[in-house]
This record gives sequence, structure tokens and C-alpha cells, in this order.
Amino acid sequence: MTQPSRLAIVPFVSVDRMMKLVLTIGVERFLTELAAYIEEDFRRWELFDKTPRVASHSHDGVIELMPTSDGRLYGFKYVNGHPKNMREGRQTVTAFGVLADVGSGYPMLLTEMTILTALRTAATSAVAAKYLAPKGSQAMAIIGNGAQSEFQAIAFKALLGIDRLRLYDIDRSASEKCARNLAGKGFDITICATGQDAVEGVDIITTVTADKQYATILTDNMVGSGIHINAVGGDCPGKTELHRDILLRSDIFVEFPPQTRIEGEIQQLDADHPVTELWQVMTGQAKGRQTAEQITLFDSVGFATEDFSALRYVRDQLKATGLYEELDLLADPDEPRDLYGMLLRAAEPSPAQQGDRRADKLIA
Repeated sequence: MTQPSRLAIVPFVSVDRMMKLVLTIGVERFLTELAAYIEEDFRRWELFDKTPRVASHSHDGVIELMPTSDGRLYGFKYVNGHPKNMREGRQTVTAFGVLADVGSGYPMLLTEMTILTALRTAATSAVAAKYLAPKGSQAMAIIGNGAQSEFQAIAFKALLGIDRLRLYDIDRSASEKCARNLAGKGFDITICATGQDAVEGVDIITTVTADKQYATILTDNMVGSGIHINAVGGDCPGKTELHRDILLRSDIFVEFPPQTRIEGEIQQLDADHPVTELWQVMTGQAKGRQTAEQITLFDSVGFATEDFSALRYVRDQLKATGLYEELDLLADPDEPRDLYGMLLRAAEPSPAQQGDRRADKLIA
């Protein structure tokens, strides 16, 4: 039996290797460098194949595929969202992804993306806030202190200099967990008793809750002028976090309107309600924040180009770090047309096995 060729081998980044990769690079540096890849790809927006994610909804949650290509590379992510999982000791969101060469169709990377999705979501939030948040922002409220909260906080610190956090969650132990995990990271942290308390005196409000329902995490009276809202939790049909009146007072920025109108906060609005695409702001084709009094809202649902950026970034780190495994993932016969022959040859003993058999006969 022949050994697999190098063409058949695909680098695989397991959960363990991903954690080591992030820690080797450093969380803040990882987020900062990942943000640069995300921004670079937003600036190349018009090159990408774009389609709303392919979703399979059930009573318990959703399973989705998120594909895109820039014509040279192809990437997709498999991701689920099952809020009930937390009650069963499982993650609400899990994911894995693939990056492939368009020219050959061969995969170039297979990686876990549960951790990577949290990182790319936080990095995207911070990239958007660079263009939309008030200049000199220092204080942020995070409402919903689950698995995303620490990543969001560190990304906003790394990219915008946020150093004051006001935390609120209906489960106080989640806020305590978040504060404990961020201890020593340079934050002044306050755990608040209500959402109303959390938004007092902040420049940015991040909502990142998990329940799949039409919820009102922010009411209209909680949002004053000049605020930037980073709405992360609403990411599928039937799931929102903001009162409709807030949307009507805000300038709304989105990733990909055909997807956001189905899944984002703006599913509450008329289909022709005006929104601005984030890539247009980054390329100077549209305005971001224009006045100190303006309420800006990033209606974030997550889009495939962000996962594509994350896959590109991880692949580019592998050679220097070696933090991957090799998977014999692709059938690669010596003669491309002889796939069945490859199967037959797999039944043949290897030279080493043949040598062992000859030795056994001599001994006998």
C-alpha cells in the first residue's frame, strides 16, 4: 500500500491547535491582525460571490452553510445556532470551515471555527466601530455576557482603546464570569443590575444575547443621542434585540442587505427602509458617522466574507507556527482515472509486511 502523496494531505487545525495558535500570537494581536484581513476583504467586496447563508431551521435552532469566493480562493463555514444547548451543557454555536483553491478545487485548510467565529465576529464589530462609533470612545456596555462577551471587549480595546466596561446579563453569574476572565486586561469593569444601568454614560452599546425570540433588550428610552449600537445577537429570522423605534431613529449599517433583511434587526422594518452597506463606508462611497448627535447602528448578522478572511488569516499563520495536523483527506491515485485500482492496491501488503511474512517463513 503506497503512502498518500503531498497533494492528498490537507492541513487541519483542531480546537487544541487553534487555542495554541491564538495564545502563541496573543489574543489582542490576533484580533488586530484578523481585523486587518477583514477590512481588506470588505474593501474588495465587489470581487466576491455573495449569497445569503443557506439555512435549515428547526424548532430547536438552525444549521447553516456560509460560502463565498473571490475567484482565487473559495471558503465556506458550517455553523449551528441552538440556544437550548446551553441548558444541556453544550455550546450554543459550533462551527468548522474549509478554504480551497478555486483552480484545482482542492481543499487547502480544514479548521475548527467555534473559537475562530467568536474572534472574527468581535474583530468585525470593532472594524465597523472604527467608522461608526464616536471619536475617542472609552466606555462600552455589553448586554449579554455569554461566550462572545470577552472577545468583543478585547477587540474593542485593541482597535478603539475601550477601557471601561459596564456588564449586564439576566444571569449575574455570566457577568461575573466575564469580569473574572477579563481581570488584568486593563479594563475598569462594573457589573450592573439592569440593562438601563449598564447603558448609563457609555459611548457604545453591544447587545449579544442568545435566545431565539423577538426580544427587546434595548428599549427606546435607553438610547440617547450620539450612541453607537453594535447589535450582534439578532442573527436569524424571528430573533431580534432592539425595539423598532430605536431603528427608526438610527442610521443603520449592514454587511449584506439581502441577508440582513431576513435575519437582522431590520427584519422589523419595511423591505425598502434605507440602510448603508459597510463596505461602501470603508471605500469612501458612503458616509459613516457624520455628527456627534447621530445614532449609528451596526446590524451585524455575520457574513461569509468575514469567515473567508478568518480562514485566510489562519492559513497564513501555519507555516511560521506549525500548529496544525496533516489529514489524509483526498483520494489521490497515481493514475487519476484509476480510482478503483487504488482501492485494489490498498488490499496488497506493504513491502514491510511482505518482509515480515518472508521472515516468518524462514523462522518456520
